[in-house]
Amino acid sequence: MSNPPRLRGRPRSTTDKTEQNTVQALDRALGLLKLLADSTGMTLSELAERSALPVATVFRALVTLQGHGMVEAEDPGQVWHIGPGTFRAGSAFLKRTKITERARAPMEALRDATGETVSLGIEAAGEVLFLAQVEATADLRAFFPPGSTGLMHLCAPGKALLAWYATEKTEEILQRKGMTRATTLSLSSPESLSRDLARTRERGFAIDDQERAEGMRGVAAPIFNAFAEPVAAISIAGPTFRLGLSDATRFGSLVRASADQITEATGGQRP
Repeated sequence: MSNPPRLRGRPRSTTDKTEQNTVQALDRALGLLKLLADSTGMTLSELAERSALPVATVFRALVTLQGHGMVEAEDPGQVWHIGPGTFRAGSAFLKRTKITERARAPMEALRDATGETVSLGIEAAGEVLFLAQVEATADLRAFFPPGSTGLMHLCAPGKALLAWYATEKTEEILQRKGMTRATTLSLSSPESLSRDLARTRERGFAIDDQERAEGMRGVAAPIFNAFAEPVAAISIAGPTFRLGLSDATRFGSLVRASADQITEATGGQRP
C-alpha cells in the first residue's frame, strides 16, 4: 500500500502576495528577537524605542516569546535577554546537514596544525553564516561565534564560495548585497574581486588579507556536495603578526586538504 502524497506547506493562493501573507504580530516578535540577539540585554523601553513600537505591543510580544522560552527577563530592572529556546531552534537548523558533525575532527586537527582559530561557514541570504568554530589557544585570536554573519566579498570563506559559484550566482549576490569597504584593503569593485577569485581557483584556496578587519588575515577553502557544488567553507584566521602572507600561502594547502577531507566524509566530490 503506497503512502499518500505529502501536502505542501504553501497554499497556491499565496503566490506573489507577500504583504498579505505576513502575520504582523509574528513579524514584530521576530524583529524584537533579532534586536535581543544583537545585544547583551535590553529593557522594555529600549526595545520599544529601537523597534518604534508601543510599549504595550512590545510587552505582549515578549510575554508570548517568554512562554516559549525564546526570551527571558532578568531582575532587577526587567532586562530582557535571548532565551534558551532560540538555541534549541538554532541547533535544529544544524541537523539539516552532516557537515557540522563531520567537520569537527578535521577542524580540530587544522587548529592544532596551524595554531589559529578554525571556522565553518555556509552561504545564507547572500552572506556567510558561521556554523561552528574551534578556537585557538593564544590570547589574541580570531573569533567568529556560531550564528554570526559576514559579507562574502570581505572574508576568506565567502570568497572561497564565490570563486566556485556559477558566475550568475556570484553576480546576483554582489548586486543584492553590494561591495561595502571595511578597510582600505577591501575589494570594492567587481573587477578586483573577479581577479582575486580567479587566483583563488588557481591555487585552491582564498586569502583574506586584512579585507574584513585590519590586522587580521584568513585562509579558506570550499567544501563540495555530491554534485560538485560548493556548499560550505572551512577557514583559519589570525592576527597578521602571527599569520603572515607567507604563512597564509603555506597553510593554504592544509586548509584545502581539510576541506577535501570533509567533502569526502559527506559524500561530496571536487569539480
